Amino acid sequence: MSDKRNVQAEDLYQFKWIEQPAASPSGEWVVYVSRQVNDNRDGYESHLRMIRQDGSGDYRFTSGQRDHSPAWSPDGRKLAFLRKKDDHTQVWIMPAAGGEAYPATSLKHGVASFSWSPDSSWLLLLAEEDKEEEVSTQHTTENSKRSESASPQPPAGKKAVVIDRITYKWDGEGLWQGRRTHLYLHSLVDGSGRWLTTGDYDVQSYAWAPDSTRVAFITHMPSADEADPDFTLNNDLYTLPVNGEGLHRWTQNEYGIISLAWSPDGQQIAFIASDQSYHNATLTRLYQLSVPHGTIACLCQDSDMLIGNYLVGDTGISSTVEPVFSADGQFIYTLLSERGTVQLITTAVDGSGHQVILDGQRNIHYFTLTTDAKIIFVAADSMQPGELFLRDTTQLQEQQLTFWNDELLSGLRLSVPQELELTAVDGRPLQAWLMPPVQEYDADNRVPAILEIHGGPHMMYGFTFMHEFQLLTSQGYAVIFTNPRGSQGYGQQFVNACRGDYGGGDYRDLMEVTDYVLEHYDWIDKDRLGVTGGSYGGFMTNWIVGHTDRFKAAVTQRSISNWISFYGVSDIGFYFTEDQIDGTPWQKLETLWQHSPLAFVENVKTPILILHGEQDLRCPIEQAEQWFTGLKRLGAVTRLVRFPDADHNLSRNGHPQLRIQRLEQIAGWFAQYV
Repeated sequence: MSDKRNVQAEDLYQFKWIEQPAASPSGEWVVYVSRQVNDNRDGYESHLRMIRQDGSGDYRFTSGQRDHSPAWSPDGRKLAFLRKKDDHTQVWIMPAAGGEAYPATSLKHGVASFSWSPDSSWLLLLAEEDKEEEVSTQHTTENSKRSESASPQPPAGKKAVVIDRITYKWDGEGLWQGRRTHLYLHSLVDGSGRWLTTGDYDVQSYAWAPDSTRVAFITHMPSADEADPDFTLNNDLYTLPVNGEGLHRWTQNEYGIISLAWSPDGQQIAFIASDQSYHNATLTRLYQLSVPHGTIACLCQDSDMLIGNYLVGDTGISSTVEPVFSADGQFIYTLLSERGTVQLITTAVDGSGHQVILDGQRNIHYFTLTTDAKIIFVAADSMQPGELFLRDTTQLQEQQLTFWNDELLSGLRLSVPQELELTAVDGRPLQAWLMPPVQEYDADNRVPAILEIHGGPHMMYGFTFMHEFQLLTSQGYAVIFTNPRGSQGYGQQFVNACRGDYGGGDYRDLMEVTDYVLEHYDWIDKDRLGVTGGSYGGFMTNWIVGHTDRFKAAVTQRSISNWISFYGVSDIGFYFTEDQIDGTPWQKLETLWQHSPLAFVENVKTPILILHGEQDLRCPIEQAEQWFTGLKRLGAVTRLVRFPDADHNLSRNGHPQLRIQRLEQIAGWFAQYV
């Protein structure tokens, strides 16, 4: 008899997440981040570990509890990293051979990210500018003193917030504090520093020129005739000498640029961007700027490739976002999202095409290149949440270097997803997966099934580990998941197909996949179906129960119920609603209402559980409150669960105990009604 057990919600406490590998200049060592839930189960801790290329000598390198973002100095003598201590994150440095780490920076508002200069003498920091409020030097008169003392004073720490810009809040960060994010140049020779950029704009990404004399960065600098820069979603690429003189703008608001990298010879800048031709649904592509000539070429213009990692999961949610040049400057390495997988490819700088370097049914999160033609990368798949691997590109061999989750996973009964291929009624091909329950089943002992719907909507499900799905299969459910139109990974026309049609073709795709599974797998009980999803998946869950009674229970998470109010309360509502639903409340009120699940609340007969974070600014909790109030007023079976201090990312990196409670709420609701 097998000694394996079923997956539990509390297994979250035992996972280890491997992140941010960085190969040493010597080629011998690799440093990486190990992250896990802390012993108190009230947060996460992370530290740096060191391992040789052959997988030996793996040991803990730093003693901190919140260390991340390691980077070797180009001369190989030191290792810098970010450490959060006393609520501030600063750059810390320690000798590459080991020893005592020391803080290298002390900026008032901390450091968001950093980069070594190629000559190892400078650190370029991304940080919030420290702009002290101007204090009047005028003497206070006796009358004004009496007036101030007679006026009631607000409680300590309470101060009115004055807002004069539309992007005044952001999910996961809260209200804008009035500080702009800029580049700061920190000398490692004498400890001096100065702001390299300043002004009423935010720097987003940056890179050193190989000669250490210039930097490239991305931002949107408002022009004198621009009415409101917050309405401009594109940005531009600039270069600036480190002496602060000679700023040069290379683009003219044509792109939404995500990240960039400088070629080894300093003649090219590669960047990943969208040209916004399909607005929010535009594929991100790889571009190259010729610094001597100022010309820009798209290196994948004639393909339907999607550059970057767009695969969603509930473990390992971050990835490498920058392009990386080969040592000879002839190729650029990037991640590629395609048909539920994330691969690593190289693209020739001469435009002659691309080559897949790392493929397979898996999810590549991070990669780093060694000096001896090897690739160190972190990959997850449907059966494990991510480990460190090495790929020898000369001998075409691959080796797994870490096995942190093997002990836990080897003792669990896991369900293996079965890939499905079908065609929608209008001819569009659809990819889907079915995970059977881990218990025995047959046509005489039929099992219930849960339809899972991803968020975005321009993201994708695929070959990556899903704790939530494994938990449901351990509790006797089959899990169905798919990528309906609007999802990434299937080309430009497919991802664009849901814009202006929310609840149309995407809804039909989900129902057709459900029908296909029921037709081809007679061991699934068609009378015991559940449905759940978050964000866009929450919107679609709400939409489904307003248009069909086929599901016996539903769980909607961080959802949208009313596009009219969403426009004004979400941190992205003013542009996302216009782009995805094609209208504003004052111009197309009826259009927004007819795409809102709340318009169909009277049709709901399905018991529905509503899960929402109280600090969610992407889909604010008023969306859940409206949905709950309407359902309750109409006598529907419903329950609202509010998660304190949780934002839109609760299921992925929220408070560990709240993540457990969320999983228990989902399982409990389906157990009661399905």
